[in-house]
Amino acid sequence: MFKRILVANRGEVALRVIHACKELGIETVAVFSEADAESPHLKQADFSVCIGPGPSKDSYLNMEAILAAAVNKDCQAVHPGFGFLAENSEFAYRCEQQKLTFIGPKADSIRIMGDKSLAKHTLKEAGLPTIPGSDGNLRDIEHAAKLAQKVGYPVLLKATAGGGGKGIRPCGNEAELRDSYPKCRMEAEKAFGNAALYLEKLIQRGHHIEFQILADSYGNAIHLGERECSVQRSNQKLIEESPSPAVSSEVRKKMGRKVAQSVGKIGYLNAGTVEFLMDADGKLFFMEMNTRLQVEHPVTEMITGVDIVREQIRIAANHELSLKQKDVAFDGHAIECRINAEDPYDNFKPSPGQITKFVPPLNIGPGTIRLDTHVRENYKIPTFYDSMICKLIAHGKNRAVAIETMTNALKKFKIEGIKTTIPLHLEILATEEFREGKYNTETFVDMFKRLSE
Repeated sequence: MFKRILVANRGEVALRVIHACKELGIETVAVFSEADAESPHLKQADFSVCIGPGPSKDSYLNMEAILAAAVNKDCQAVHPGFGFLAENSEFAYRCEQQKLTFIGPKADSIRIMGDKSLAKHTLKEAGLPTIPGSDGNLRDIEHAAKLAQKVGYPVLLKATAGGGGKGIRPCGNEAELRDSYPKCRMEAEKAFGNAALYLEKLIQRGHHIEFQILADSYGNAIHLGERECSVQRSNQKLIEESPSPAVSSEVRKKMGRKVAQSVGKIGYLNAGTVEFLMDADGKLFFMEMNTRLQVEHPVTEMITGVDIVREQIRIAANHELSLKQKDVAFDGHAIECRINAEDPYDNFKPSPGQITKFVPPLNIGPGTIRLDTHVRENYKIPTFYDSMICKLIAHGKNRAVAIETMTNALKKFKIEGIKTTIPLHLEILATEEFREGKYNTETFVDMFKRLSE
């Protein structure tokens, strides 16, 4: 096992990794920017190193500074968390060059899955069903127009190097396709340094379903069930739950087995998430694979009892998985709300500043809650980073209990000094569509449009 790990991230996820390391008896090195010098999570690490000014490009994306900190502090491994360098194949490769274990998949896997069209081709060959569309990148607009006519409108133009909801444009007809094609290429080039696009049939009123997998270097690959991630605004997830109300136990077992077998075939290592779109007929189509820890991993941990971060570290240290597929059992239901420092009633305007009151909800039932956060009272939110300040997770013996538990907890959560998305979460949880589990990726679009006006 490793003696010391550098955590190449900040805030909530950095603290999550630090806690997992402590449970394994591993020392941690936290890195921080000048803007995060007073971040509460730093006190939980054994060592801390400043890696640059506030802007991400000068700190949390500064490979040289992070690698130098890891080497100088005699670390054996680096955990990237999520975001920043977590899915950067060059960073994973440079860790290997420095004799540092990158806690995640191999650099080649990150590269292949980071190219969305190549990922689609790779996992199609491994046996997963894929959304009808281009087999690889589009050559030009004429290629796109011919293919769109074949699969039928509406279609999506998507950046092959995309992520985070960027570089995606829906097209309802050929005129929209021809108008969007150059704009989408320009957006992709600007955001990712790669203008390549691919095309997919747009699945309307679908479900965003993702399967959590773990794979070790001994040929073992398992799934931990699926998560429902259809409550999104501008392709950014707001609420996740597990299990999905749209997935039957039969489909879970069948597709989960197929997913685990597929990642095993391609030699994938460590934790990953295989994402699908489910159409109105209940058919699942592979969309992309995230080669990292997911923000929403706690809902899976709550219903399986599996510590995913702990397993990541053990796999990276060349240990076998601590459980087999037959050992995975699902207990109850879990829901996660991502609480952001934003004003949902002012076009989701960011709300940085000082938190004057931060009183988390107690376990007031009927189920249990978990709070993942680094935030404390009087903490000042920097302006440079993502607006998420915490994740609230509710677990119940069934979905109705989980919803009631989450609602109770959100109502009791006191955060003052800034605006948060808590009122929006309560509004969504109260809708008939959510309570009955009859929602999809388009259900709350009108609500978000109204709030943005």
